[in-house]
Amino acid sequence: MPQEASARPHAAPRRSLLRAVAAFGAVIPALLPALVGTVVGVSLGGMSPWVAAQPVWPTKPVRLVIPFPAGGATDIIGRTVAARLGVALGQQVIVENRPGAGGTIGSDAVAKSAPDGYTLLMATSSTHSIGPALNPKMPYDAVRDFAPVAHIANAPSVLVVGRDSPARTAPELIAMLKRNPGRYNFGSSGIGTYPHLSAEMFKWRAGGLFVVHIPYRGTGLVITDLVAGQIAFLMDSIVSAQSHIRDGKIRALAVTGAKRSTSLPAVPTFTELGIPGMEFSNWFGVFAPAGTPPDIVQRLNRELNAVMRSPEVLERLERAGADAAGGTPEQFARVYRDEFESWKAVIQRANIKPE
Repeated sequence: MPQEASARPHAAPRRSLLRAVAAFGAVIPALLPALVGTVVGVSLGGMSPWVAAQPVWPTKPVRLVIPFPAGGATDIIGRTVAARLGVALGQQVIVENRPGAGGTIGSDAVAKSAPDGYTLLMATSSTHSIGPALNPKMPYDAVRDFAPVAHIANAPSVLVVGRDSPARTAPELIAMLKRNPGRYNFGSSGIGTYPHLSAEMFKWRAGGLFVVHIPYRGTGLVITDLVAGQIAFLMDSIVSAQSHIRDGKIRALAVTGAKRSTSLPAVPTFTELGIPGMEFSNWFGVFAPAGTPPDIVQRLNRELNAVMRSPEVLERLERAGADAAGGTPEQFARVYRDEFESWKAVIQRANIKPE
């Protein structure tokens, strides 16, 4: 009996403990959804659902589409950036040239690609400022179908003639063209491209020159005919014209922009020659398809800005005649939207129609 009596005081606490455990077990199922929702909400806070559901980007090579032929300004700048970006991302950045229709074919392909960060576009004034101003029925919308990523560089244009041209200076070329209206041709890499519009601006600012436009499929073909004397002049990006100028195949007469190019310091600006309104430059930038997760866009922007600050890239761009740009995606968006209005005025004045 004494043993039984001494055991009863311990039995009550055990029963209380068991009742508490049972009660807590009954509450857990009711609390579980709320607990899970809280944990998920915390884990996803500030993060896109795509990132939560996928491995950390990038897990495979990234494709950079260049909508112009190899060897042109866009290709040179694109390949310079791609090599360094691949190192920064830890994945290869594969350059793919998809030329045609003044950059429209390659740009449209990117616009219709999956917005997963694995397909990017190296765009220019031609694809996102001039093209939309020229053709409102383009297969893509330059604003709605793309996410601006980074402004890469700016490059002035240069007025060039063949090495055997009788014109030794820009004023001599202008005088020759004025004496023979309609007799001479000029070339470009296609209707509505930056070289085409630059030449139209030159014709207008030089006093309304009457010169026939011959569109080509790529700048390389234009250079061939320029050297052969089949066309009188070309307004090309310094980046793509540079090597031909150094080789002596063509001669530079004037450059656009507010100051002389560091890569062609002996060549005067149009402003110096008394030809106003020629201070423009061609921009180059990277876009992703619309809907690309913002965290991927921001990562690319950070990496590309760092790439453009690297001494190696700065030296290569300067040697090619381009100036590194940079900035936020929002700043880049303002650049190409503002240029749209400027080139639209040139297109209307020259009465240029899309192909």
